[in-house]
Amino acid sequence: MRRAILLLAGQAFSLLGSSIVQFAIWWWIVMQTRTGSAMLLATLFGVLPQSLVSIFGGPMADRYNRKALIMLPDLIIAGVTVLLSVSFALDWASLSLIFVVLLIRSAGAGVQEPAVQSFIPDVVPAGKLLRVNSIFGVINSANRIAAPALAAVLVNLVPLWAILLVDVTTAVIGVSFVAMIRVPRTAVRNAKAEAQEGGATAEVAAPTGAAAPAVTNPIAILRRTFADLKVGLAYAMRHPHLKGVILGDALTCFVAVAPMNLTLLLMTREFDGIDLNLGFVNLTTASDKLAANELGLSVGMLLGGALMSAIGPKLLRGSVAQMVAVAFGIAMVGVTVIGLGVSRNLLLYLIIDVLNGVASAVCVGPMRTVMQTESDDAMVGRVFGLDTMLATLGMPLGMLIFAPLADVIPIAWVFVAGGLLTLPVAWYVLVLSRKDVPARARCDG
Repeated sequence: MRRAILLLAGQAFSLLGSSIVQFAIWWWIVMQTRTGSAMLLATLFGVLPQSLVSIFGGPMADRYNRKALIMLPDLIIAGVTVLLSVSFALDWASLSLIFVVLLIRSAGAGVQEPAVQSFIPDVVPAGKLLRVNSIFGVINSANRIAAPALAAVLVNLVPLWAILLVDVTTAVIGVSFVAMIRVPRTAVRNAKAEAQEGGATAEVAAPTGAAAPAVTNPIAILRRTFADLKVGLAYAMRHPHLKGVILGDALTCFVAVAPMNLTLLLMTREFDGIDLNLGFVNLTTASDKLAANELGLSVGMLLGGALMSAIGPKLLRGSVAQMVAVAFGIAMVGVTVIGLGVSRNLLLYLIIDVLNGVASAVCVGPMRTVMQTESDDAMVGRVFGLDTMLATLGMPLGMLIFAPLADVIPIAWVFVAGGLLTLPVAWYVLVLSRKDVPARARCDG
């Protein structure tokens, strides 16, 4: 219990501080530039490194000290954030420096996140994993709601250099909590055994009875990582339902989630000077509206998740029904993206924003369930890794197309185009749901 509390509390502080600063940096870029090209670069530097580094983050978490892999990125990110804070305080900051900091922060997350997920079973008994993972999910959801609200308050009260120090403070607190965790000896022994076993199998034709090398060959890790991706891709593409959810997820991120990352730009361009009094809050400043945009999506995802957990198990029995739900959710994402583009009323925009979050949650739950239930036990990790890689890469690749268009044509048209292109993806998933599934997919890996 003590180890779980320390880990969850440390991650709660770390996530909250990182999210507040991430929102503040993105909003500063939007309000200072109001250009699609700046948002494109911010996305590429803020997302692409994590997607690429995470390919190797998993093997690193299997072979090196997971506790160190959790703390070290936090400390490095805190260090570069201090430098950025000083540059803002002295008026030396530039977009180039911000993009470099975003790159380092993103790469650190690519190492840290797999390490956190791998560290949880080391310090939590197997019988308590579901409860701890559920609490971790609650922390993530609460963070998505609290972070933009706190960022909006801070942006209106203090300069950006001071906000950046929030992340430094929470990172130190988070690292302190994790540092106090004493890893059980059995977990340490198991980790060493797995690392030695992995290193031995990676070496070419090691003599029988030879001891496993103490340090795993980086080239062997690289080859094994890409071999796993190749095997996972071949396995998933032979299974119509797995193929449907993985490609459906990736294509949706490419054509719909990409313009969704331009909502900040849409808000600053289309609703500049428009106030909205909701009774409990009055949206007047740019940061207020940007926070409301993030909150609307987060609240919608919470509502959608609650809806799926309540009625999903009763209505979506079997992979075919779950595939139909995925197709419906993707179609609703497309429709709501179009709605965001054509809306000219701020209240209507925020309502559609909430519905977009609901639609996203309707997709995610059945997608994960299909991947978990339709994959062989030995292939689940590779299937999820493939899905994560393709989905994460889809968004920045889509931004390469949609972000420059936002500077050439009305930004509303970008949203309409992205939404319309999402509808064929939903149809594709629906068609694959009707394909025959092999009795048992053969695992060649």
